[in-house]
Amino acid sequence: MKILKNSPLAKLSEITVKASIIRAIIYTCGHIIIALSCNKLITNTSLELATLDAIIEPIINGFWFYFLDRLWSKKNHKKI
Repeated sequence: MKILKNSPLAKLSEITVKASIIRAIIYTCGHIIIALSCNKLITNTSLELATLDAIIEPIINGFWFYFLDRLWSKKNHKKI
């Protein structure tokens, strides 16, 4: 079992998981900023309400993006 943990394929899997998490975090942060700006400018709502909405919805989307990215990565690795 130790041999499998040190194999290049196992290391590639670790890299893709870390890359997926990093992309999901960057996407979520950008989404929060965009959602806050749009919410405030379009609806002219209070800053507190715009912030609350801008945080909750992108976090849910961030988790969705992470799982989608993992599925996508697995599908593309099977083709290689």
